[in-house]
Amino acid sequence: MVGGLDVPESKVRPRVDLFEYQAKELFAKHGVPVTPGAVALTAGEARSAAEEYGGMVVVKAQVKTGGRGKAGGVKLADSADDAEAKAADILGLDIKGHVVRRLLITPAADIETEYYVSFLLDRANRTYLAMASVEGGIDIEEVARTKPEALAKVPIDALAGVDEAKARAIVAEAKFPADVADQVADVLQHLWRVLVDEDATLVEVNPLVKTPDGQILALDGKVTLDENAEFRHSDHAEYAVQDEADPLEAAAKAKDLNYVKLDGSVGIIGNGAGLVMSTLDVVAYAGEEFGGVKPANFLDIGGGASAEVMANGLEIILSDPQVKAVFVNVFGGITSCDAVANGIVQAFTMLAERGDVVDLPIVCRLDGNNAAEGRRILDEAEHDVVELVDTMDAAARRVAELAAAK
Repeated sequence: MVGGLDVPESKVRPRVDLFEYQAKELFAKHGVPVTPGAVALTAGEARSAAEEYGGMVVVKAQVKTGGRGKAGGVKLADSADDAEAKAADILGLDIKGHVVRRLLITPAADIETEYYVSFLLDRANRTYLAMASVEGGIDIEEVARTKPEALAKVPIDALAGVDEAKARAIVAEAKFPADVADQVADVLQHLWRVLVDEDATLVEVNPLVKTPDGQILALDGKVTLDENAEFRHSDHAEYAVQDEADPLEAAAKAKDLNYVKLDGSVGIIGNGAGLVMSTLDVVAYAGEEFGGVKPANFLDIGGGASAEVMANGLEIILSDPQVKAVFVNVFGGITSCDAVANGIVQAFTMLAERGDVVDLPIVCRLDGNNAAEGRRILDEAEHDVVELVDTMDAAARRVAELAAAK
């Protein structure tokens, strides 16, 4: 049940991150001031866009990850010829595993000051959160880490939202200068409309800039949409860029698996989105002891753990070369743990028939309905790679240890 509608659980997916150019399109739609831009798939198209904008442009890689500037994915060009050359350099660049296939060409903007603003879903406190700083830009993460007092964090009541008074309260908390306070407050109100009207879980502007003539502009943007609300937004389908989709996520989607690729080395399988989210946190915490081991994915097999679902899940996870160990964390409810255990055992057989050898360590924690019987089934199956651990914390520590040893 999603939003009062009967939506199959296999179709409930967590999020879709937009490219910068897509985020700025949504910003413009809702009145957030942005710079113009054109998407280029080739160096020649970048040249044409630069000619249209008068030559002086910024050539920006469009990838769904941070650190583009430091990786050489954002370059200033002073002419159409230079834009073409810079585009040729950036296209095909690998930025944290994301290959650049498209560029955003935007007129160069004079920048006097850089700020930071965002709204996000604060799951831990079951509310929304505004974050703002007068020290925005490329090192905002460092600011948040070393100068937390410079990043204002203001809770937002979901029902009250962000009106002029709330926007001004955020501006005051972040200590924006008086000469830009009115404009920033206005931007915050429009940015809130992006979050609410588009069913987003994150909207971020970094940097929000002040130009020498005092104008406030969203120079860059990030938006994460909640795919659980896609039935309300038929127009969001245009944001799906197939050639940029992670191949593992695409393969999982074809199998109706609720899977999101992450950057760690511990494959995660759980039943229920809440349990899986908790598992990610517990593994990340346990992994700190072993050099920063992190989860490799989010995979929710839902309420039913048939052999086919379990086999498909293991197949996807084992196809990820970053995965060094797997954590199966199941709490038996409507689907009992013995059914899950039988699914795991049968999954091994199905994978073997497909020619897939399971040789990575798999830590299983079964709790809840018929947990003892489920553990007995896995014990008697005597799979060398499967290790049973009683508690969630202990299992997370063990799987992090195994991943670190690989």
